[in-house]
Amino acid sequence: MNALTLAGLSGAALIGMGLYGFITNAHLLRKIVAFNVIGGGVFLLFGAVAHRGAASGMSADPVPQALVITGIVVAFSATALAVALLLRYFKETGTPFLSDNCETSGSRSDVERS
Repeated sequence: MNALTLAGLSGAALIGMGLYGFITNAHLLRKIVAFNVIGGGVFLLFGAVAHRGAASGMSADPVPQALVITGIVVAFSATALAVALLLRYFKETGTPFLSDNCETSGSRSDVERS
């Protein structure tokens, strides 16, 4: 087993662990962390696939490297936005969990009457 295969398998394992955490956890901050773990696995897998193509004798293509770096920056900014939204949600509801019931100011029957 070489380093590229190990990196590919590690990326696939990170994606699997992140999906498991994203599905099973109800806490919103844990969902954000699990989503970042999925992203890290995708970046690792994409980098391993890009490096495997370059290792086969072709010249190195800088496009996959640029895509991974851009993806990391976008993932960081999306995480910052998600945490800010989570803080706002926590201020409004007092809980970091999504509620099962949907409370609105007016019910459907009140809207239909007017």
